[in-house]
Amino acid sequence: MYKPNSPWTWAFVGVSVVQAAIVLGFEAFAFAKFQSSLRGDSNNKSPSHTIPTFLALYIFGFLYQLLLVYDALRLKNTIQVIGLCIYNVGLLVYAAVQMDQIDEAIAQLSSTNHIDASVWDEEKPFLIAIPCVIGLVTVLMAVIAWKLYDEFAWTIYKHISADLKMKRRYLTFQIYIALLKFDFFFFLGFTIQFVVVVVDRSNIEFYLTIAAIPITIIILIMAGFFTRRENTPGMLVTITLYFAGLAYFLFKLARMWQPNGPRYDLYNPVRRPLTTFAVITVILIVLTIVNACMCTANFGRGLKPHITGRKMESEEEKLANHNMTEMPNYNYGYGPGPGGAMGSRMTID
Repeated sequence: MYKPNSPWTWAFVGVSVVQAAIVLGFEAFAFAKFQSSLRGDSNNKSPSHTIPTFLALYIFGFLYQLLLVYDALRLKNTIQVIGLCIYNVGLLVYAAVQMDQIDEAIAQLSSTNHIDASVWDEEKPFLIAIPCVIGLVTVLMAVIAWKLYDEFAWTIYKHISADLKMKRRYLTFQIYIALLKFDFFFFLGFTIQFVVVVVDRSNIEFYLTIAAIPITIIILIMAGFFTRRENTPGMLVTITLYFAGLAYFLFKLARMWQPNGPRYDLYNPVRRPLTTFAVITVILIVLTIVNACMCTANFGRGLKPHITGRKMESEEEKLANHNMTEMPNYNYGYGPGPGGAMGSRMTID
């Protein structure tokens, strides 16, 4: 089991854990205050689902980020470390969007006497603090990522060798695998918001959306498997499914903003957050398709031995494994006696 083995790897884990604890604490307070202030039949109102949606997404987002942090450090994947900094920027944007959405939700509910308008004044300081904390941690993560880039560079160099073309192929592979991991979060994040917002669970679209979650997980897992095994037919099927996913999100995006659509009003509490996630997901899918094509083009060019069954190790890990597995050498000299073994050289007397 991997354990951080340097000050900078510990620092990256530390700031991620502290950020998750602080932000989730603030979100939990906002959620508890909001829920305890609701009255009447507010549960039947779409705006009352806004804060539970954000809380569910933030819980998933920060727990998933901790998992990706551990995974990136374990694999010494600098691309994923950099991707986590960008991921944090996405959470920062989402935190800024959430303030406006919650303010609007409270205003709508207070206009129908389902909540006291003063709740916003009590929650506002915590909601302002969330993007401030995320912004500060993003800067710290960027500095630490720069240090980790230097720390991991030599390990990657030894793993791939000095072949520039091979390093580029390996970089393409790392980018593709990192994109798959971030695709998972943004697709699932979009789905969580959509499922919470859709009140009418008798509609077939609700169950189709739920069914899409395990199917997406299987597709992403198989995408990584086909790439590592250099399976061209599997990659072609995967790329086709990516285009289907792209069409799905473009359809959802258009439907959310269709003024005369059957569910236009239901999307009001989370239209902007859903749009943010849909746009980011569309961009990620396009990048994933491009990288999938590049990875497929690199099949059969010598990269497979570097990505299957080999683990990159630091100097400390190699030294530890070397000391545990190497047989001791007792041959201190030549000839019989306590100082050495029988010599292997022949002499002529």
